[in-house]
Amino acid sequence: MTRPATPAGANGNVGSDNSTWADLLSGRNLAILTVLASGVLLYAMNLYFTAALMPSIVADIGGQHYYAWVTTSFVVAAIVASLFVSRLLDWKGAGTAYVLGFITFAVGAAGNAASPGMELLILGRVVQGLGGGLLAGLGYAVIRSALPERHWARATGAVSAMWGLGTLFGPALGGVFAEFGLWRWAYGALAFAALAFAILAQRSFGGMQGSGHRTAVPVASLVPLILAIVSISLSSIVPIGWPTFTMIGAGLVLLTLFVIVERRSRETILPHITYRRGNSLKWVYITVATLSAGVMVETFIPLFAQKIASLTPLVAGLLGAVLSLAWVIAQLFVVSISSDAGKRRAIRLGPLLLTGGLIAYGLLQVPGTDVAMVAIWAAVLTIAGAGIGLAWPLLGVAAMSATDDPAEGGKAAAAITTTQLIAFSITSALSGTLMAAGGENVIDAARYVILGIALLTLTGILTAGIATRR
Repeated sequence: MTRPATPAGANGNVGSDNSTWADLLSGRNLAILTVLASGVLLYAMNLYFTAALMPSIVADIGGQHYYAWVTTSFVVAAIVASLFVSRLLDWKGAGTAYVLGFITFAVGAAGNAASPGMELLILGRVVQGLGGGLLAGLGYAVIRSALPERHWARATGAVSAMWGLGTLFGPALGGVFAEFGLWRWAYGALAFAALAFAILAQRSFGGMQGSGHRTAVPVASLVPLILAIVSISLSSIVPIGWPTFTMIGAGLVLLTLFVIVERRSRETILPHITYRRGNSLKWVYITVATLSAGVMVETFIPLFAQKIASLTPLVAGLLGAVLSLAWVIAQLFVVSISSDAGKRRAIRLGPLLLTGGLIAYGLLQVPGTDVAMVAIWAAVLTIAGAGIGLAWPLLGVAAMSATDDPAEGGKAAAAITTTQLIAFSITSALSGTLMAAGGENVIDAARYVILGIALLTLTGILTAGIATRR
């Protein structure tokens, strides 16, 4: 039995008065939520953590020509791993899935710490990405089966807040290790933390067993999807002009092929109900993708702030954290909304605030920026971040509530992370292309990147409206 995805959830009681933070943050619920949140935090923090460590790593072991691959290898591996989350849950259950994810992440981190050269570091990043992709996907997929429905909205808000916290603390923590030349110890600490959480996961989910049912891997869907991501990623490194458009065009064709194959296959990456006429789950995923695209602006804020406003690295980094901080605060409040109408309004308002904030921020990239302008930047980035926070957790609940079938429901929840990671990688590649198009003029480069991303988030205003129709 299936039903259209709605922000209110299955019974309209998600986030109702029957759910309180005190209930969620007590007993077994707290242990479960700690595992869910820690897995996502390890993944999210690791992205920015490694970026801060890279100058020290290159200075120590060389391999600067492989610089971009340290991140690319991790993200691509994570995307692949996220596709197997629902299958692993159905087969082995949450406890085994989490232990496997944490241990794989720890092995990759330990390999990074021991790497004598960049080639082995990249191999370690692949292993770490496989573990990280599982952890990021499990963070949403397990909520549906491990917690009562009344807690879904708050748990989704807490888990998705980890993406913002990762952005806040990842660069700072990585910078501390880099400052003292301890990059190997940094990865050792990650490995130790992952092993500790593996023990907690085993204890928290010990009684949750899988069905033992093995589902075939959707190879026919996986191949065009990965090729599409690689093709669009290549657009950022080929010469500007027809090679760029060729790579992007090929990526869009492959994404179209992915959808065609998915609609006709028995084994799919996204739930089957995604492709059913009248079901709004597809619009939920597209809205999630547009919000994820907006998040990628954070990657460029410190760079533009230093070059345009002559801010110090510390102050520029704090400015970059404004969007995440607003995101975290907004979503912790929005999960308390109890009415269906209020939830629909929040989802619709989210992409609108995000797009408006980004457009304003892009247009305000001007020469001669002073302290007052930087304050205005912070204000519009706050608006943009609040837009993400308003919609994100409610969209997660909408996906989880799309079906009564546990297997399809688990797949629907896990696909949130898959959608998010794909959007991150594609937006990052397109942003690199837009920055290159700006040439040596940093004002032009900033406007191209920011307004280009705003164009992507603009789509979310339409899809959010469709996703929340009665």
